[in-house]
This record gives sequence, C-alpha cells and structure tokens, in this order.
Amino acid sequence: MVQALPLQVLFGIYLGLLTGLLPGLIAFTLGFVFKYFTGVTLPGFGVVTLGVAIAGINGGLLGLIDPAVQSSPMLLVAAIVVMMITLYTHSMGDKLGADFPKRLSLKRLREQKLSRDVLNRVGVRGEIQLDIVGPVGDMEGYPPLSADLRKAIKESKLTVPPDLPLSELESRLADRLRNDHDLADVSVTVDANAKASVNAAPPSGRLSRRVPKGKRAVSIEALLPTGIARGDEVVLQTTAGSVTGPVVAAQSDGGGEQKPAEPTDEADETPIPAPHAPTTTGGEGRITVAVDRTDAKQLLGVETGRIVTQARGTRREYELVSLLRRAGKRFQKLTVRTGGDLDGQTLGDIAVRSTYDVAVLAVKRSSKADTNGTARGWVFAPRGETLLAAGDELFVVGTRDALAGFKEVAA
Repeated sequence: MVQALPLQVLFGIYLGLLTGLLPGLIAFTLGFVFKYFTGVTLPGFGVVTLGVAIAGINGGLLGLIDPAVQSSPMLLVAAIVVMMITLYTHSMGDKLGADFPKRLSLKRLREQKLSRDVLNRVGVRGEIQLDIVGPVGDMEGYPPLSADLRKAIKESKLTVPPDLPLSELESRLADRLRNDHDLADVSVTVDANAKASVNAAPPSGRLSRRVPKGKRAVSIEALLPTGIARGDEVVLQTTAGSVTGPVVAAQSDGGGEQKPAEPTDEADETPIPAPHAPTTTGGEGRITVAVDRTDAKQLLGVETGRIVTQARGTRREYELVSLLRRAGKRFQKLTVRTGGDLDGQTLGDIAVRSTYDVAVLAVKRSSKADTNGTARGWVFAPRGETLLAAGDELFVVGTRDALAGFKEVAA
C-alpha cells in the first residue's frame, strides 16, 4: 500500500532522528577533540559524509532500511535530517573546543571571560550592558527586600568593559549595587552570556553603619558643591571653627544624591573616572560629616557653615600639574650654560617673569655653594636674589612658546 507523501516525509524525519543520534555524537566529539588539541577545524563535507555513512550502517543494524524505504522519499528525507544533525553537532563541538580552557582549574574557570558572541557584538573597546535575569533574591540571615528596592535593583543599568574576567565583573557589579542602593550585602553571579543574577540584603542602620567607630555624625545646612560623594574628606568652616571629616551623607535641596557624574578633562579629552558613590548636584542642602566627639560638641550649636572639599585620593603635586596643563602650561628642565646670559645672574636681575613670561619653580644646584651661602641641593620657590651658576638645573613652567624662548637664553 502506497503511503501519502506527507506521511512519508514525517516517517523520514523520524527515521533520520533515530539513525542520526550516533553520527551526531561522533561529529561533536571529533569537532571538539580536533579543535581543542590541534586548533584545526575539520572540513564540513568530510564530517557530513562520515555521518551519512555511519547513519546507513546504524540503520541497517537496526533493521530500519528495507526495499520499501529505499524506493520512497523517506530515505532522502532521513539523509537530509542526518546531514543537518551532523553539521550542527560538529559546529557546536568545534566552538566548545575553541572556548574550553586548555588547563582546567577552579582559578581558571573564575578567570573566564564573556563568550566570543558577546565580544563580537560590542568589541573589546566598547562597553556592554549586563542584564539581570530572574528575580532579585534575598540573602540568608537578612530581612527580605522591599518591592520597590527589588524593582530598582532589577532595573539597574549595569555597563562594564567586556574584556574583564567574570570574577572581576562580579566584584565591580557588587560594589556598584552596594553603593547605588546602600545595600547591607550583595552577591552577583555573571555567566559568559552577559547575564547576571543578584541576591541582595536591604539597608540596615544606614547612618550608623557608615560612621567609623569612635566618631559622631553631625549635620549642618550649607551651600554644597557639585560632586560631593560619601567618603569624601571635607572641611566644615563655621563660626565655632573649622572641622575636618569624611562625608557620611549629603543631600541637595534640588533632588538629593544623584548618579555618578562623568566629567572630562577638556585639555586632554581624557575621561576622568567617576566616583563610585552617588554625588550631589550642588546648591543649598544638608551635609552629614563623621567627626570626633569634641568636634561634634563644637558643631551642635551651629546651623550653617561653609564646605571646603579635599582632594579625592589625589596627591597635591599631581593636582598642580593637572591645573597647569588645563591652563595651557607645560614643565621643562633647563641647564644653565657656562658663560651664558644666566650664568652669574640672579633671578631678579634677569626678570624671568616679566621678560620671558615663565616661572622658575625650583633650582637644583650643581656647585657646592654660591655667594649667598646656599649649599648644594634644591631651592624651591626661589626668590629674586637667588644666584644662578653654570650647571644649575632650572625647573620652569610656562607656555610652549615662552619655554622655547627662555630655553635659547639658558642653553
């Protein structure tokens, strides 16, 4: 009895799936082994030919191929299904062999990076946004998250460099979420497909947890600068005196703490890293600072004051260099030439500032002593009576053109 064509096609698909399991497994193994150990990808035509041959042998052993099947479209459909299975499993094995670490260890697994498919979408120089999948879970030993906080964490936009190990991505994201939402604790897991799962604990004792041991938190009204973040060192200048301490909280009247800013260096067009914690937008507001007990008593009766911010983890000399560069100034070291216009002259005699439009920041002497009795060594912020001698090194700051003109005189 001749079967209908649709029924023959369905039976052919069934026959191909049944006989293609073993060829698919063999194709996957061959693709993985060759790529992992030799870095070579087997030709697809050879793998398909081998798969069809194995499927024919497998079908014959199972007694599935008989004269009725050979004379119907079922055999052709089954062969096509076997080819598709073989090609797919071979490509999966080849891909796994390329991504699988050569020396497998727990440390190596934690150093894995995002998959090649993710990196190809954004490139190494770009940034990728991680998606938080599934519900934000609670952490054992902590109260459950509120619905609003759970939603805020779920909707967080987490962008990271794609070329970092997964362990580093997890650490950065945990710090980001902890600072942005003031969480008591947070755990982040990131997979190779840029999917993140988060477990978090709600804030507990917000203010007391930020105040160092032995300190007291005091709040005053003040005109807040833009960009103040938790942990910044500030000076409170009030009628009762000046007090220095780290910022525990800061809130502007215009809308409170904002997301981290992203300022740029206009001179060099180089992005300046934003602080981890949210920052203020400036204007009238209230600031809370952790201070010693004696300083806290001093500030209790004060309602308003002035805020002076300290450098955020930057050494003063580097701040000076940055400010001068933004103003178009440059540094240069010059050596006084023997018999030159500067040899035997004082800075006041040659009128460095007014004549050459440069400033001498320091002098490194080469002789044992000069006529003023200054021993060999450094002279910082030299005065007009500083005598120069041959071999002295001058550290000068000014514009490029001014430095070029002064260099001709010195050397």
